[in-house]
Amino acid sequence: MKSLIVEDDFASRKLMQRYLAPFGENDIVVDGQEAIEAFELALDEGEPYDLVCLDIMLPKKDGQQVLKEIRDIESKRKIVGTKAVKVIMTTALGDAKNVINAFRSQCEGYLQKPISREQLLREMKELGLVED
Repeated sequence: MKSLIVEDDFASRKLMQRYLAPFGENDIVVDGQEAIEAFELALDEGEPYDLVCLDIMLPKKDGQQVLKEIRDIESKRKIVGTKAVKVIMTTALGDAKNVINAFRSQCEGYLQKPISREQLLREMKELGLVED
């Protein structure tokens, strides 16, 4: 499994990297613009991400905008259904507006910080990214 961790906080990046390392390759970016660039580069190289863990509060572009742009890129490239990347929002924001907006923009999961390894693993299993 290939993952993209989009997180501007160092401690949160390290934690997510530690959680995801046993499952495969992880790339890490620190702002929304880098996230879009990394996502497109992976597609261009024929090695798309299986999972994007996306914070909402980011420099340059927030996670909500990044999610919309990821889905727009996929739509333009005719990447749909099960071929689309799975996006889990990983954020401190748990208010209804952010949760609803994220799901409207087609995220598959929403985890509020602090995130435990068990929470992330359960979400990944539900999305069919890892097996029991």
